[in-house]
Amino acid sequence: MKIDRLLGITIYLLNHGKTSAGKLARQFEVSVRTIIRDMDTLSLAGIPIVSTCGTDGGYEIMDSFVMNGQTVSGTEYGYIISALEGLVSAYGDKKIEAALEKIQALRKDKDNTMLLDLGAAHENRDTNEILYLLNHAVQIRHQIAFRYTNSKDEVREVEAEPAGVIYKWYNWYLIAYYPKRQEYCMFKVVRMDELKILEKKNEKSHQIREIEKKLEEKEEQRSTIQVVVHCKAKLKSRCREYLNGIITKEHENGDFEFSMTVPEGEQFWYGVLLSFGRDAKVTAPKELIQRIVKQCREVIEIYDVEN
Repeated sequence: MKIDRLLGITIYLLNHGKTSAGKLARQFEVSVRTIIRDMDTLSLAGIPIVSTCGTDGGYEIMDSFVMNGQTVSGTEYGYIISALEGLVSAYGDKKIEAALEKIQALRKDKDNTMLLDLGAAHENRDTNEILYLLNHAVQIRHQIAFRYTNSKDEVREVEAEPAGVIYKWYNWYLIAYYPKRQEYCMFKVVRMDELKILEKKNEKSHQIREIEKKLEEKEEQRSTIQVVVHCKAKLKSRCREYLNGIITKEHENGDFEFSMTVPEGEQFWYGVLLSFGRDAKVTAPKELIQRIVKQCREVIEIYDVEN
């Protein structure tokens, strides 16, 4: 419906600022001519649309315009509440709890059919204190210093400009600009020690969402390997739950071949494979088979010595 599209365009411009007619047309799956007519309609409705020409031209809404809160439906308020409840369950912060209380007060229908519990992200006390300090450093735009241990157990001293924190891959991460490398990096919070907020102000301005997109693109270019595993039938549900791959072949007895493309240096998938024990046998690549055999022999050797 046109009214839904007009509301969507208004919200999009408020969130994204100046946007070209072509991009709006692609976003809302209509022609550029339709977007131009929509802009005329919004202007007649009192929305202060500003248009500029040229290569950097586009449409935007004047900063003085504020949307009425009634444009958000009860269901949409429910989504906001679910997200805030999930954030509270992941990280106890009085400001987040206060925001949740305000949004809940705006919604007449208190029942919510969608719940988001991120309690697993509610780390130990030390991690929560680090998260609090990191958020504070981001807000006051000060540099930080900490000792970091990477996945190879290499320890280094780091001074960085924090951009924000993110919860993904079952862990909290700091996204920060690392002047020593002149690039943005992700640091696993649980690997950070002796965190200090420095007196030095940030030298750069950091837009966390843009940075995250660039890091995701960088992550996609990371070295990966194709792993093929022969699994017993009873592992089917566990493979679906813990491993991101596909079943390429099924045998009459229920056993199956499972294939997945994984980051070479990442620990999670490797630990899951080892937890399957003798119910899963890696058939490719050869280097991974050798790594597993070597590690298993070393483990057996330790227990033989102790016995």
